[in-house]
Amino acid sequence: MALLLPVEDKFPAWGPNCFIAPNCTIVGDVMMGEGCSVWFNAVIRGDVNSIRLGDRVNVQDGAVIHATYQKTKVLVGDDVSIGHNAIVHGCTIHNHVLIGMGAIVMDNAVVHSNTIIAAGAVVLENSVCEGGSIYAGVPAKKVKALPEELLSGEIHRIAQNYGRYARWFDAVNEAGGESQILDLGSPI
Repeated sequence: MALLLPVEDKFPAWGPNCFIAPNCTIVGDVMMGEGCSVWFNAVIRGDVNSIRLGDRVNVQDGAVIHATYQKTKVLVGDDVSIGHNAIVHGCTIHNHVLIGMGAIVMDNAVVHSNTIIAAGAVVLENSVCEGGSIYAGVPAKKVKALPEELLSGEIHRIAQNYGRYARWFDAVNEAGGESQILDLGSPI
């Protein structure tokens, strides 16, 4: 079952049609909109400051969202994908953004709408990523404008797919997050 913990009387909350994986961790002052999904081994720590996720945000396997005590909150817009093992820390991410696998977005960074942060990129503290762009590298730099086909073919497609994947687990959600372990025997 997912680890859901209050911190100083602030308990995580989410809207309808969300998928919360049985082994993710969500603690403290976290609010998620409708149709969000938090996947296996993801961690959302609203213990030191608030975290707000819009509608249809997917936090993929192993991703971490955290803030900085008395300094930075996390604000994430609608239709955002936070890729496997990405770190989103004390920053603002607008609508229709893809944070690639293993990317890091640091404190006070702002990622504007319709933007891709490439896998492995590091968006440094206080950086501003302009909308309609692709950023890559360490530190992340704009590499080009975002073509329309990547907006629909990547950003929108991935966000929609994660909504679809979440519905595959409706039975788990209806059971209150309880799952069962099946003994399938030896594969050999």
